[in-house]
Amino acid sequence: MGVVPRTHETVHLAYGKGSIPLHLNPALADWSVLSPRHENALPDPKHAFARACAEPIESPRLRDLVSPGERVCIVTSDGTRPVPNRVLLPWILEELGVPDEHVTVLVGTGTHRPNSPEELAAMFGEEIMRRVRVVNHDAYDPARNECVGKTQGGESVFLDTEYVHADKRIAVGFIEPHFFAGFSGGPKAVAPGVAALDTILHLHGYGLIAHPQSTWGVLDGNPVHETVCEMVRMCPPDALVNVALNNAKVITAFFIGDYIKAHRAGCEYVRERAMVSVPSEFPVVVTSNSGFPLDQNLYQAVKGMSAAARIVQHGGSIFVASECSDGIPDHGNFGAMLREAKSIADLDARLRALPAPKLDQWQAQILAKIRQRAGVFLHSALDDATVRACKLSPVAHLQEALEEHLWSLGKGTRVAVLPEGPVTVPYLD
Repeated sequence: MGVVPRTHETVHLAYGKGSIPLHLNPALADWSVLSPRHENALPDPKHAFARACAEPIESPRLRDLVSPGERVCIVTSDGTRPVPNRVLLPWILEELGVPDEHVTVLVGTGTHRPNSPEELAAMFGEEIMRRVRVVNHDAYDPARNECVGKTQGGESVFLDTEYVHADKRIAVGFIEPHFFAGFSGGPKAVAPGVAALDTILHLHGYGLIAHPQSTWGVLDGNPVHETVCEMVRMCPPDALVNVALNNAKVITAFFIGDYIKAHRAGCEYVRERAMVSVPSEFPVVVTSNSGFPLDQNLYQAVKGMSAAARIVQHGGSIFVASECSDGIPDHGNFGAMLREAKSIADLDARLRALPAPKLDQWQAQILAKIRQRAGVFLHSALDDATVRACKLSPVAHLQEALEEHLWSLGKGTRVAVLPEGPVTVPYLD
C-alpha cells in the first residue's frame, strides 16, 4: 500500500453500483494514486468464521454464551453500511444453536431513517426474514429506549429496549477507519447504533467533534471513542462479530470475541491496510465515497471529502464522485443547515453558537471545516441548484471539469487520487 506515481492510464472511481473512469494524462499533471493494500477474499469464509468462533479473542465461544431458554439480540448495521449480513447471520445462528423464535435482529439505524421491508430483505435475505424477528431501531421514540445509567458528566444514556432486555447481546459489524470516531465497528454498534436521540446528540457535540484527536484511525485519547466506550460499558454486548472487507466489499478477516479486545485487534489489522502516508500535501485531490452503499446521500459523502481534506493544501481543491441516489437526504437537519447558512463562515458560526447539539450538526460541522480548507467540486445525481445550496460546486462531467481546472493551475500540478474514497485514509508523513 502506498503512493503510486502514475503514467498515462485509466483508474476507476467507485460510484454507485459501478464506477467512473478517470484518465490520468501525464502531460497534464503529476498523478499519485492512493490505494489500500490489496487483500484477497478469504477462500473459504465459512471455515474461517468457524475457526474464529473456535478461538475467540478473550471471550467464551458464541455457542457457550447462551443458556437454554435465553433470548438473544443481534445488533447489526443498517443499509448504509456494507456489512455482509446475508452470509454472517445464518452462520451466527448456526453457531449459537438457539431456537429462531428466541432471536431478534436489531438494525442499528442510529439517527437514519428505518430500512424498508425491501431493503431489509436485500440486506438479510428472505430466509433470515422468515426465520427470525427483524426490527429497526427507533432513536426518536422514547418508549423504545431505556436509561441504562449516567456518564461521569451526568448525561443519561438511553439504549433500545430490545437490546437492553435481551438475555444475551451480540454486536455485528465491519471495521474501517472513521472520520471522527477513529474506527467503525466494535462498541459503535451499540452507541450510536441503537441509542436514543439525546444520547446520540451528546456523542456528537461540537466540542467532541472539533477535538484534534477525534479523527481517522485514532482511538487512544479520542474523546468520541472514549465516550462511546463509557456509554456501552453500562450495557455491553456479550460478544462481538466484526469483519474486515477489501475494496470489493468481501470478507478478508474475522474478529470474534470480547467487544473491546476483538475490536482493537481488528483496528490494528485495518490500520496496516487502509491507512497510507504521503510526504506532502497536494493542490488537488480526487476522491470517491467508495460507491454503494456509502455514497447513497450527500450526508455520507462528507466521509470521502474528509479523507481527501487530510492531504489537500489549504486553498486547494477536492473533486468528489458520489452518486447521492437518496438525495441529501430529505430527513434530518443536514440539508436545512447547509441551505439556511449564507456562507461557510456563517454555517460554522451558527453551529458553534448552538446551545445544545442538534441532529446532524456534526456532519455539517465537518463539511464546514473541509470547505474552510478547500473548494469542493461534486459529481453526483443531485441537481446543480441543490449542490450549490449545500455550499459545493456541481460538476456535470468529472473528467472535463478536472482537466479544465488543472490547465488553469499549470502543467505538472500534483494530484492525489483516491479511487475507493475513504476505504483508503491518507495522512501526512
